[in-house]
Amino acid sequence: MNERLIACCGLDCTDCDMRAASTDPELQRRIAKWFEDKLGKDIPPEAIRCTWCRGERDGHWSGDCWILECCMDDRGLKHCSECPDFACDRLEEWAAQNERYAAALARLRRMHAG
Repeated sequence: MNERLIACCGLDCTDCDMRAASTDPELQRRIAKWFEDKLGKDIPPEAIRCTWCRGERDGHWSGDCWILECCMDDRGLKHCSECPDFACDRLEEWAAQNERYAAALARLRRMHAG
């Protein structure tokens, strides 16, 4: 997993479109259009970028993420799997929201066990 860009929450950011959009204006436009069409959100294309958790915070798509704040800011960890309270109830609830988050928690469990 060292070659992958694993976020503190366990999401694999290696092939993430939000991260790739940081250097691809056309992809930024396509993603902004998706947000407008699917979610009714008007996001400027240049705002579509992410430097992942260990990048610049102002370049992170969700710089105010509670997992990011808890894991990195409050506890000084790289991944939730390093936490003595892993897996906390709040992380379990987050992972129950969708398959992608559930896969992220499963990845963290493997990291924790390994």
